[in-house]
Amino acid sequence: GKSWAMIMLPLPDNKLERLDLLSHELFHRSQPALGFKMSNPANNHLDQKEGRVYLRLELEALRQALIAKSQSEIDRNLTNAVYFRNHRYSVYKDAKASENSLELNEGLASYTGIYRSGRDNNQLEEYFENKITAFQNYPTFVRSFAYLTTPLYGILLSRSDKYWNRQTDSNTNLTDFFIKSFNLNIPDSIGVEIMNQYGLPDINISETKREERIKQLILEYKAKFIEQPHLEIRFEKMSVSFDPRNIMPIEGFGTVYPTLRVSDNWGILTVSNGALLGT
Repeated sequence: GKSWAMIMLPLPDNKLERLDLLSHELFHRSQPALGFKMSNPANNHLDQKEGRVYLRLELEALRQALIAKSQSEIDRNLTNAVYFRNHRYSVYKDAKASENSLELNEGLASYTGIYRSGRDNNQLEEYFENKITAFQNYPTFVRSFAYLTTPLYGILLSRSDKYWNRQTDSNTNLTDFFIKSFNLNIPDSIGVEIMNQYGLPDINISETKREERIKQLILEYKAKFIEQPHLEIRFEKMSVSFDPRNIMPIEGFGTVYPTLRVSDNWGILTVSNGALLGT
């Protein structure tokens, strides 16, 4: 069948952002023809405190690798970034495959957009600085992380191999690919003092506070969408669009979307005050 991509109008006024968006969506259009399976798994482990802590540590290590001035500093930060990633995989058994599926889909598309935008090194550093700062405040990371992780590794790798992405396909595990491509030796453990260099104390404080807020929010969502009277609509041939930054997994029931647009055989549903998409 034909592949297509949707782009919300109007296009960004900024030329770099416009090129980024168009290249991102054009790559999505080509992905099926390139043999990629378009999979969007919800990585619900990234809504758990430990998953979020180690993702934030990984992103900070990648940020420091991006601005490092020497190759040894780049390699040290990359090594620590992958260590934090591997720790997630050791805690959550399906995390490696699940994260990889989204990184092959949205991650590679995001890398393509960012690379093709034509940003120079200073603009790339500023771009990622702003994106990582904004990312820390997203209500959830379960679908949004790949828009940062793969592009950060990819931009760093493009300095030595600008066509690295041509070596990937639907069977590639990007974590293993990056370890091999950067020739990294990942340790079995690292000291707390190293983790503190990436802001562990502050991350722990903010994530503990978030965990308490989320427990209350989940209780409210369960009451609203499960326990109290509600309307259920069956899907037949649905297509959905949503903001990946603010969804909320409810383990065992599905995912809450504060805003959502669903089109199906029965028509179009626009949600502005929350809906639970069941599993």
